[in-house]
Formats: sequence, C-alpha cells, structure tokens
Amino acid sequence: MHSQETEPIRTEGEGWTGGDDAQSAPPLLPQPTRTVPAPAGASAVAPGPADELAPDLVRRLRPLLAAVSPSGGIALAVIRGGERTVSCRGYADRAAERPVRADTRFELGSVTKTFTALLLADMVARGEVRYDDPIDRYLPAGSVPGYPHERPITLIHLATHTSGLPRLPGGLVPAAVPRWFTDPYATFSAAHLLRALPRTPVRGTPGAQVRYSNLGTGLLGLVLANAAGQRYQDLLRSRICGPLGLIDTSCGTGGEEVTSYRRGRNLPSFRIPALPGAAALRSTADDMLRYLQAHLAVDVVPIPERGGAATSLRAALKDVCLPRVARRRSGPRICLTWDQRQLAEGELFYSAGSTRTCSTFAGFDRTAQVGLVAMANTHPSSRRKFTQAAYQALLGLADEQR
Repeated sequence: MHSQETEPIRTEGEGWTGGDDAQSAPPLLPQPTRTVPAPAGASAVAPGPADELAPDLVRRLRPLLAAVSPSGGIALAVIRGGERTVSCRGYADRAAERPVRADTRFELGSVTKTFTALLLADMVARGEVRYDDPIDRYLPAGSVPGYPHERPITLIHLATHTSGLPRLPGGLVPAAVPRWFTDPYATFSAAHLLRALPRTPVRGTPGAQVRYSNLGTGLLGLVLANAAGQRYQDLLRSRICGPLGLIDTSCGTGGEEVTSYRRGRNLPSFRIPALPGAAALRSTADDMLRYLQAHLAVDVVPIPERGGAATSLRAALKDVCLPRVARRRSGPRICLTWDQRQLAEGELFYSAGSTRTCSTFAGFDRTAQVGLVAMANTHPSSRRKFTQAAYQALLGLADEQR
C-alpha cells in the first residue's frame, strides 16, 4: 500500500487479486437460511422463508455469490433493519462433501484487527491504558523500534496505521519462505518479534502518514496483552468475545473449519503466533452476526454487567467508529482500524482480510441499520473480486434501507 499524508481528526475523548467474470461461476450448493431474533429493544425480526434467501436479497447478493469458486463455500450474515439472516452455501470441504453451516469456522485474516481495536477502546474506557501512551511503556527494555523519541509511537498510531512501521517485521519473510505456500508465519514467535523490533526501521514521523502495517496492529495486540498481564487470546475472550456471546470466535483451531486446497493438497490452518492481534482469529456466521448487532445496536445489545464490563464495552463500541485520520487527497477516513466512507446520508464502516484459505469482509451502516459479513474459502485469484463484490453489496443494502 502506498503511503499517504494524513490530517488528524479531533474526536471527543480521544489481507494478508482478480478473477473470472461473475457470471461464469455456477450457483453454489444452497444450505438452509434462517432468521434470528434482533436484540431486545430493536425492531422485531421480519418473517422470512426457511430454505432460501428473500428474492430481493438474492438479487442484491448475486455478484457476491458468483465471486466464490464453485468448489468453495460462503457464509453470510446480513442485517436489514429488524431482519437478521444467516445463509450458507457451498462446501466447507469439497473433497469430503462437507457443507458450510452457520457454525463453520472461517479464518478472519485482517478483520481480526477490528477486534484488537475494540479491545484497545475497552481498555481505554476502563482507564487501563490511554490512546496517547507510548509503546515503550509496555515493551521490554531493548525491544523498541528505532524512531525519533521526541515524537514516540503511541497506541493510537498502531490502531490507525500511522506508526511508520513496515508492513511486516524484519526476519519474518526469510523465516516464512520454506513454508510460503502452506503455513508461512507459523515458526515466527513472539520471541522472534521482540528480537526483531530494535532493528525495525520507522519511516517518517509517527502520525504523519498512513502506511498499512500488519506489524503495527499485531504489536498493538502484544502491547495490550502486556498491559493487562494476560495472553492476547485470553484477554480477548474475557473482554470482547465472552461478553458479546461469541462462543466460537478464538485464535485457536478446532470445531468445524473450512478447508482449502492447493494443487490437490489440503492447506494447513493459518497460524501467526507472533502477531495474533493482526490476523489470527477464526469465527462463524452466527458469531459474526452477533458482532454486527453489537456495532449496530450499541445501547440495547445484551452485555453482562459484571464489574462494569457493559459500560466500558458499550463505550468502546461507539469509540471505535470515531474517525481519527483523514487522508489529505482522497479515500476513506480511518477510525480504530475500521475504514469509514462518507455517504450522502450516513457513513459506511468496513474491513476486509484474507489468509491462504479464506477471504472475509465485514461492514455496516448505523444510519441505515444494515450490516454484512461475508466469509468464503476463496481461491487467491478471486479475492479482490470477492471483496469488491461484498463492498458493493453492502453499499446497495444501505441505499435500499434509506
């Protein structure tokens, strides 16, 4: 990604490619569609058919469905006003003829970053960290990137891709080469990362330019874990996934997961032990529907009240959508890892990610009260097409609801 100069925005409180024509892919094997209840306080769920998407939704999603390989599968979570729908099509594993289901786990790739950002906002709301804290405060001595200390890298820089850190840490690519087409980052540990950080160059002044950085967001996960004295995955489970009822969302493997093949061989599950906050999460359509609901119905989504958790998490859900950085020339504004696109009425928030196995898109519009998550085990050549189709589908859903 090319760097772009930025303008800070004042706020209150301060994948990791093109394909064939969409029309050329045959329809995927349909699986049951179901509607699920809206949270208490939201409008009632509209009735819908038990075995297929509503016709108007099929028309809207047709290019997205066509962007998935005929041998693959897709899981969708859709919110339109009071209607919540989960729909699954195709195969989680074509060789075993195992269909995609609502509880099939997909690798989220860089959509993981939105969870890390929500964790940051929650810890800020609890008073445990501050957005302007320098990263030095939470890293071992001698494990800090080289940069001008008169303008230190802060937590907000990591969450907005303005730290000046490179896309990946030094030493990761050489370690990944022997496994490049299978599991490239599995052997690069947190210890490797800490040794690499002092040799990691910082380009420019932190906060001055947008440079997309998996390292930056992954480092944010490590910093938050250090601040809390817990592993990233345990912290995320206790602060985010548990309270929101995301029972099948975690960094580890397990459960019914999608598979993907390269030259007839099953690709292993994606692992990135050094930077779990950047791309390590797996989730299901059921869980991602709940995740969307939490962002769209912040004040009414059920959250346990234990120890003030509901208050801090509701504040965090609002805070992650405040714009922090505006590109001077063009493009979306950057919130806490979410991209924000200004529309004639309202704003679109979205994020996309990919791994060797999966492509994922998540987005929502609070004004129109629509949201879409699309997860597929797509071929690498079709990922750009898949992401663009998902974005256009969300944009169309938002236009229809206004």
